[in-house]
Amino acid sequence: MAAAFRPIHIWLSRWIKQGRQMKLETDVLIIGSGVAGLLFALKVADHGSVTVVTKKAAVDSNTNMAQGGIASVFGAEDSFEMHIEDTLKSGDGLCNPDVVRQVVSRGPHMVRELMDLGVRFSQARPHRTDAVPTAPPAGELDLGREGGHSQNRIVHARDMTGREVERALLSVVRQHPNIRLYENHIAIDLIVRSTRMKRGLVTTTHESHCCGVYVLERDSQQVITFGAKLTLLATGGAGKVYLYTSNPDIASGDGIAMAYRAGATLANMEFVQFHPTCLFHPAAKNFLISEAVRGEGGVLRNAAGDPFMAKYDDLKDLACRDVVARAIDTELKTRGDDCVYLDISHRDTAFIEDRFPNLTANCRKFGIDMTTEPIPVVPAAHYMCGGIATDQFGRSDIHHLYAVGECACTGLHGANRLASNSLLEALVYADSAAAKAIEELGKGRFTEVGLASWDEVGTTDSDEQIMVTHNWDEIRRFMWNYVGIVRSDKRLARAERRMQIIQQEIREYYWDFKVTPDLIELRNLAVVAELIITSALHRKESRGLHYNIGYPRRDDRVWQKDTILRRPVVN
Repeated sequence: MAAAFRPIHIWLSRWIKQGRQMKLETDVLIIGSGVAGLLFALKVADHGSVTVVTKKAAVDSNTNMAQGGIASVFGAEDSFEMHIEDTLKSGDGLCNPDVVRQVVSRGPHMVRELMDLGVRFSQARPHRTDAVPTAPPAGELDLGREGGHSQNRIVHARDMTGREVERALLSVVRQHPNIRLYENHIAIDLIVRSTRMKRGLVTTTHESHCCGVYVLERDSQQVITFGAKLTLLATGGAGKVYLYTSNPDIASGDGIAMAYRAGATLANMEFVQFHPTCLFHPAAKNFLISEAVRGEGGVLRNAAGDPFMAKYDDLKDLACRDVVARAIDTELKTRGDDCVYLDISHRDTAFIEDRFPNLTANCRKFGIDMTTEPIPVVPAAHYMCGGIATDQFGRSDIHHLYAVGECACTGLHGANRLASNSLLEALVYADSAAAKAIEELGKGRFTEVGLASWDEVGTTDSDEQIMVTHNWDEIRRFMWNYVGIVRSDKRLARAERRMQIIQQEIREYYWDFKVTPDLIELRNLAVVAELIITSALHRKESRGLHYNIGYPRRDDRVWQKDTILRRPVVN
C-alpha cells in the first residue's frame, strides 16, 4: 500500500524541500527554436527579457528539415478564396473557417516580413515563349505547387526552405541584446499554480497559471528552475512516436505532453499526417522526398513501373497527402512490395538539379540519380495536426501559457494539413501571439510566486537504462503497426493494452531514478502515444488522416467535431 502512494509523497517533497539548484528569471520563456519560437522571440524582445530554451543545438528543429515552403497567395491567377477553399477541402470538414481566413489572408505580409529579415526565397525562373526564354519581372517569387493546391503558391528557397528561414532568424536572434539562448537544455515539466475559489461551501480549482518550467542542462545534468511571466511552447511535433518518420530525433512531443500533464486542453490527437514519400534506403534516416517533386511533374509508380494514383483520386499524383499515403499503403499491401517509386526523370536534367539541388545531391550519396531513374519511397509519420488547443492568439486555457507551431491545434488544419500550410501557420500565429503577449506584459498583472527548486529526494542514478531503450523501441513499433495509416478497433485496443503496461513501468522508473534526457523523452513519447490511441478509439468514423476499416465512411451527423482531451484534475 505504501508503494502505491510513493509518487504522491515524492511529488509533494519537490514543492516543500528547497534544493541548491539554479533559479533563473525572465519575462518571456520560449521552449523551442523553430520558426515559431524564433519569430515570437524577435517580436517581444523589445518589451522585456526573453529566454529561448532548446533541447539540442538551435538549428535542430522541424523547421530546419522543411523542404517544401510556405503556402501563400502571390500568383496573378490565385486568390485568398482559392487558398481557403483548398485548405477547407484538405481539412475534411474539421477546419475552423475563421482561422483559415485569418491565416491565409496574413500569408503575403508574413512572407514579406521574412524577406525583410534576410530570408532569400527563390526567384522566378525565366518564362518561355515560343521556346525563347524571357526574364520574369524583377523580384518575382518562384511559386511551386504541391498536393491539394489548385494553384502554384508555394514560396520556397529551392528545396531547403526551412534551413534558409532558420538561418536568417537565428542570425538576428543571436545579435539581439534582450534574448538569451540556452542550447542543450531539455524541458521537464511546466510549473503551474492553481488559484482556488470558494463557491458556497465548496472549494473548487478556479484558474491555473503557468509560472515557468523545470529544465535539465544536458552537460552538467543539473535541473534549472526557469521562472517566467509568460511561457511559449514551440516544441514542434511528435514524429518519433512512430518507427518510421521524416522528423528529426528531437520530435518527441515534449510540449504536448507537458501541457497535458499541466492540465491544458488538447484537441484532435488522432490526426497524424504521414508524408507519402520518404526515401526507402537502408542507409537513409528521416530523409524526406519533398512533395514539390510531385508538384513539378513527379509520378508515383509501383514496382512494375505502372502509375497508380489515377485509381485513387481524380487529382492523381497531386491528391492530398492522406489520399496519397493510403494509396501507397494499399499498393504495398496488395502487391507485397517494399516500396513504390517516385519518378521525375522525364524532366530536363538541368531543371531537376536547379530546382532540387539538395535532393539531387543526397539521393546520389545513396546511389540514386533522380535525373535518370525513379526514387524508391515509402510513407512515414510527418506532422501532428492535433495538439494543445489554442485561441486566435495562441493562448492555451492555462493563463500565461501560449503554444504556437506544430505542438498547437489552432483549427487551421482540421483532419488533414494542406501541404506547406504549417510554416504559414507558425508565422501568422507567432505574430498574433507576440502582439497579445506584448499587451499582457504592458498590463503587468502578474502574481509574484515563490518557485520551489527541483528536488531529487529518494532518487538514484539509473542502473537499468535498458528499460528506457526497450520501451522506446516497443512504443514506436506497435504505434506503426497498430495506430498507423490504416487502423482498426482491434489493433487500437491491442495498442491501448500495451500502452497501459508501459506507462506503469515508466512511472515507477521515473520516481526511482534521476531524470536523464532519454527518460524525459520516453515519458513524453508515452504520453503522446497514449493520447493518439485514446483519440483514435473514440472517433468511430473515417475522416482525413484517421482511417478505421471498421468505420470506412465519414459521418458528419455525429463526428463533425473536435476530439477534446483534458487530464482529470484531482482536488
